[in-house]
Amino acid sequence: MGIRTQVAIVGAGPAGLMLSHLLHRAGVASIVLEDRSRAYVEGRVRAGVLEQGTADLLRGSGVGERMEREGLVHHGIELRFDGRAHRIDVTALTGRSITVYGQQELVKDLVAARAAAGGDMRFECAQVAVDGFLEGQPRVTCRHEGCDLEIECDFIAGCDGFHGICRASIAPGALTVHERVYPFAWLGILAQAAPSHEELVYAHHERGFALFSMRSRSLTRLYLQVPPDDEPAQWEDGRIWDELDARLEGGDGWRPARGEVLEKSVTGMRSFVAEPMRHGSLFLAGDAAHIVPPTGAKGLNLAMADVRVLAAALSKWYATGDASGVDVYSATCLERVWRAEHFSWWMTAMLHRFPEGDSFQRRLQRAQLEYVVSSRHAAASLAENYAGLPFDVR
Repeated sequence: MGIRTQVAIVGAGPAGLMLSHLLHRAGVASIVLEDRSRAYVEGRVRAGVLEQGTADLLRGSGVGERMEREGLVHHGIELRFDGRAHRIDVTALTGRSITVYGQQELVKDLVAARAAAGGDMRFECAQVAVDGFLEGQPRVTCRHEGCDLEIECDFIAGCDGFHGICRASIAPGALTVHERVYPFAWLGILAQAAPSHEELVYAHHERGFALFSMRSRSLTRLYLQVPPDDEPAQWEDGRIWDELDARLEGGDGWRPARGEVLEKSVTGMRSFVAEPMRHGSLFLAGDAAHIVPPTGAKGLNLAMADVRVLAAALSKWYATGDASGVDVYSATCLERVWRAEHFSWWMTAMLHRFPEGDSFQRRLQRAQLEYVVSSRHAAASLAENYAGLPFDVR
């Protein structure tokens, strides 16, 4: 079966859904194709820290009502090292804040908004393929509900993640890939426990990094640095809680509240950028183009920034025929991407215990941490990047 739309979007994660929503508000038609089920994409637990700009985008585009009601606004973060706790007052330093709101909740909101508007979202699509984007005849093919589907379109948006088909469909010689794989991973748990601290806590410890976070008023999200080949089954629940207590020690007696462990997983750490992000009529966005280590809380926010630029560029093209935004899409996004890559690398390098590290490296980490918590200018730099740099669409 053949159909036509203006923009075919591959991937129903936050990037693909937000792009479809923004295009709809500008009067541009789209179809969203996703290989997983709706229940899966609405249930997978991922990021949860929204920059000021991302929260503003949700509010301004009409999908922020539940975030406003249920999200947790934070005005700072805490760094812990050498058994001491140090608060970075993000709002006082930048005038901005962050909002903790789970990615799965954001996806639910976007799916509901697209469904209410009659948006075309097709889940459980098999054998998705893209072609014709260099010849000016872009199309997406797949198998959906037992039928072969061919979608002709003006543009393809590859929002299908790091392992998706869109970037893989680009000739290798057309991409420049920059990558760093880190020698550790994060063991993450989701626990049925009310957050016992008002803000996120980042800990540098001789046993490794730890992070206290949350997803709601009843769920906490916690992480431990572990070797990259560790399996979740190696970590019994009691061992995880004991290790968290040890690494998060800050001299004030605080401990994360314990509760039933609902999920447990190990995630590898990498920095990755594939450039350019435009190839003919194919545009890469979010994890399809770049990955950051989660230490800086930038992955979801970069995806939202990408599709904000892309939606504005495509909307201008359809409204006026002006291709200037389309032409600079990649350069505009990559400027922000590389700033976020640097910040995420910097946070990762400062807070983690490197297995090959010597006493010199550890003393450098300690010096950097001391500088950040003792210098207003250093703290302001961290706060500015963490809350998100002001957004400007060219």
